[in-house]
Amino acid sequence: MKFNKSVLGYIVAVVVCILVSIAFFHPDAIQGNQLQQYDSKQGIAIGQETKEYLETTGEKSWWTNSLFGGMPTFQISPTYSTNSWFRWIDTAMRAGLPGPSGYLFSMMFGFLIMAAVIKMRWYYALIGAVAWGLSSYFIIIIGAGHLWKFFTLTYVPPVIGGIIAAYKGRYVMGAAVASLFAMLQIAANHVQMSYYFLFLIIGLVIAYLVVAIIEKKLPQWVKATASLLVAAVLAVGANLPSLYHTYKYSKETIRGQHSLLVSVDNNDKPSSGLNKDYLTQYSYGQAETFSLLIPNIKGGASVKPVHGHLQSLSLADLDEAKKMAEENRLDPATSQYLQYVSQYFGEPEGTNGPVYVGAIICALFLLGCCIVKGPLKWTLLALTVVSILLALGRNAMWLTDFFIDYVPMYKNFRTPESILVIAEFTMPLLAVLALARFFETEKPFETYKKQLLFAFGLPLFFCVLGILFPSIYGSVITDLDYRFSQMIGQQLSAQGHPAEMLSKFSIDNPAINIAVTDLRHSMIESDSWRSLWLILISLIAMWTFAKGFIPRWVAITAVGVLILGDLYTADKRYLNHDSFVQGNFTGNDNLFPLSENDRTILSDTAMNYRVMDIPRFNSSDPSYRHKALGGYHAAKLTRYNDLIDRHLSNFSIGLAEKADFNVLNMLNAKYVITPRGELVVNNAVLGNAWFVDSIQWVRNNNDEMMALSFINPAVTAVASDKFKGILKAPAGPVMPGDTIFETSYAPDRLTYHATVAKPSLAVFSEVWFPWGWKATVDGKPVEIARVDYILRAINIPEGSHTVEMRFDPPSVRNTVTVARVSIILIYLLIGFAFTPLFKEKIKK
Repeated sequence: MKFNKSVLGYIVAVVVCILVSIAFFHPDAIQGNQLQQYDSKQGIAIGQETKEYLETTGEKSWWTNSLFGGMPTFQISPTYSTNSWFRWIDTAMRAGLPGPSGYLFSMMFGFLIMAAVIKMRWYYALIGAVAWGLSSYFIIIIGAGHLWKFFTLTYVPPVIGGIIAAYKGRYVMGAAVASLFAMLQIAANHVQMSYYFLFLIIGLVIAYLVVAIIEKKLPQWVKATASLLVAAVLAVGANLPSLYHTYKYSKETIRGQHSLLVSVDNNDKPSSGLNKDYLTQYSYGQAETFSLLIPNIKGGASVKPVHGHLQSLSLADLDEAKKMAEENRLDPATSQYLQYVSQYFGEPEGTNGPVYVGAIICALFLLGCCIVKGPLKWTLLALTVVSILLALGRNAMWLTDFFIDYVPMYKNFRTPESILVIAEFTMPLLAVLALARFFETEKPFETYKKQLLFAFGLPLFFCVLGILFPSIYGSVITDLDYRFSQMIGQQLSAQGHPAEMLSKFSIDNPAINIAVTDLRHSMIESDSWRSLWLILISLIAMWTFAKGFIPRWVAITAVGVLILGDLYTADKRYLNHDSFVQGNFTGNDNLFPLSENDRTILSDTAMNYRVMDIPRFNSSDPSYRHKALGGYHAAKLTRYNDLIDRHLSNFSIGLAEKADFNVLNMLNAKYVITPRGELVVNNAVLGNAWFVDSIQWVRNNNDEMMALSFINPAVTAVASDKFKGILKAPAGPVMPGDTIFETSYAPDRLTYHATVAKPSLAVFSEVWFPWGWKATVDGKPVEIARVDYILRAINIPEGSHTVEMRFDPPSVRNTVTVARVSIILIYLLIGFAFTPLFKEKIKK
C-alpha cells in the first residue's frame, strides 16, 4: 500500500509539473507561436545546405560549404543513424507538450526521476523539480535558443540519481539508470555542460570512497564503482560516433588551438586551447554572485527577446524612471540619455539575465549545509563553492589559471559564468534534502533552532544590506557607462555641437549621474525587499509548523507555493508573452528575408561559388542562402580563423590590401557585398580550380601565411616543406589549352574535368582538412596536399581526366557499429534491472 501511495504521489507531481509548464508558456505554446531564438536561427542557417541535400538525395553530408568557405558538420548537425534508436525517449520526456512547454516539463521530469530513484518523498521531489526547472538560467537559455545545452542539462538529475542509487547498494538498477540517461545526456551534444557535471560525479565518487574507508565498506564501494564504470562505457559507446568526431575535430579548431601561427611570446609554439581573454569572456562579477539570492543585484538583463528580436533594456524602461519623468524630476537631457543606458551594470559583456536560484532555495541550501548528513551533502556543498568561484573567471584568475594549466580540457571552454549550472542543481537538491530532514524530525525547532536562524538569518542580512546600503554591492556606474559617455561626446563633437552640449550628455553631468545611480539603486532595493519577504514568510511557515500551529502538509505546501511563485514571477522578466512571434509558420524562409542582393546572386545558376558579405561577415544569416566566406560557429577551424585574422577581417575595418583581394579570389568569392550594402561582381576570381606555374616552398605556418601577402595565387602556390613527398612541381608553365572545371557539385562530393599537355599542379578553391577527404583521378586514389595555407591541391598527369573529391570518413561507419551494440546492451540492462524477478534493496 505504501508503494502505491508513493506511485500516486509521483503521478500528482508529474501532473503539477505539466500544469506549471503549460501555464508558464500560455497561450503561446498552445497557439503555436514561436520564439525565433537567436541561436536556433543560427543553427537553421548554417545547416540549411546539408538539410536540403538530405531532403533531395536521402544522403547525409558530413561537410558543408555554407560557412567559412567549408567545414565539417560534426558540430553543426551531429545526428548519426543510431540516434533514432533512443530519440523516442526525448519525445516521451516532453509528454507530448508543445514547444517550450515540453522542454520545461522535461527538465522538471528529469528531477522527479532522480528523486524517485533515490526514494525521496514525492512532495519534496515536486518542490525540487520546480526549483530546478524554473531556475532562471534555464528559462533564459530557452529564450536564447541554447537548446542543446538545455537538453543536456535535462538528463543530469537522473544520471546523478543512478550514481547515488549504486552507492547505496542498488548496483544494477543504479548502473542501468545512469547508463540510459548518460547516453541521452551525451547525445544532446553539449560537451561543455557534460564536462562541468563530471566534476560533480567525481566529487560523489570521492565522497562515497571516504565514507567507505571510514565505515570499512570498501568492497561495496568497489562494486558500485565497477557497475558505474560499465554504465559509463556503455553510455560513451552509444555516443561514440559523436564523441570521437567531436574530439578529433576539436583538435583542428580554435577549441584545440587558438592559432597555428607562433610568436616570440609563445616560445615558437602554437597556442593551445582558447585564448585566455576569449576564454574568460562572460565572467561573473564578484558582487554579481549575489544574484543567486537577489536577481537584480546587477540590474538583471541587458537585453530581452521581444517578438523574435533582442531588445535592449534601458533605464528609461523602468517604472521608476517613467514616474520620475511624469513628476518632472528629470530634465530633458537626462530623460533622453537614460534611453541609452542599460539596466544591467555587471561585467562589460551583456547578458540575457542573471543566474537566480531563488531566495528561499538559498536559505534552505544553507540549512542543508547545517543539518543534512552524509557524503551527498559534502559533495553538493563543495561543488557549489567551486562552481561559484570558477564562474568568476577573470575576477578570480588565481583559480582560473590553475584550472587552465592543470585540469584537463578546462581550457577548451569559454564563458566561465555558465559553470553556475552546477550550483543551480546542487543548491535545490540540498535545499529539498534539508526540507525533508527538517519536516521529518520529531521536534525540528528544538533540534535545529540555531541552524534555522543562521540559514535564514544570513540571507536576510544580505537583503537588509541591499535595502539600506545598496552601494555595498559595488558601484552602479561602470566603465562601460564612461566609454558610452565618451562615445556620445565624440559624436556630438564631430557634429559641431558646443562644449556646453557635450557636458549635458555625459555621465559626469551631476543630474545624469544621480539619476542613473538612483535608478540602479532602486532596482537593488526593490529586489532585496522581494527576497526578504519571501524568506521571512517561508521561515514563518516552517516555524509555525515546528511550534505545532499548522499541520506539516500546510507548511510544506506554503513553502512549495512560495518557491514556485518566486521563480515563476522572476523568470517572466526574461521570457514572456512579448517574446513570442504570433502566427503560424510553414517554413524558415520568413526568418531570412530575401534581399535584392540575394535575388541577384541566386539568379546565377553556376553550381559553386562563394559570397563575401562584409557587413554580415560574422553573422550566420548569409549561410542560409549562400556559400559564405564568413559565418558564425563557436568551433571554427583554426587554420581558417588565422586567415580571417590576417586577411579577411581587413575588409570589415576598411584596411584591405591587394593580398587580401588575392585571398578573396583564391576562395572563389564571386560576389562581394560592400560595407555600404552594395553588390559587386568580382570578375577576378580564380574559379573552382586552376593550374599554377610553380610552387614556393616554405618551412612553417608563419612563412606560409606571410607568403600570401606577396604571391599571386593565380600563378604560384605556396606549400609547406612537409608536402614535398606528395606534391610535385609542375613540368612547366600552364599551357593555353590546359583546363580544369567543375562538372558536378554536392557538399561532400566534387567532380572536375581536367585536360593538361604535361604533368601539372591543380589548386582547388576548397578548404583543406587533414582527414576524411579522398581524391581520385580516373578512379585511382591520389593524395591531397595543402597549399596557400588553406586550400587543397593535387598533381594531375598529362592528358584528359576525371577528378573526384569525396568527404567520407570511414570512422563514421566504424563508430556507428560500436554505438549499436552499446545501445542494445543498455536496453538489456534496463530490462534486467526492472524485471519483477530481480530485486535490490537500497541502503539508507
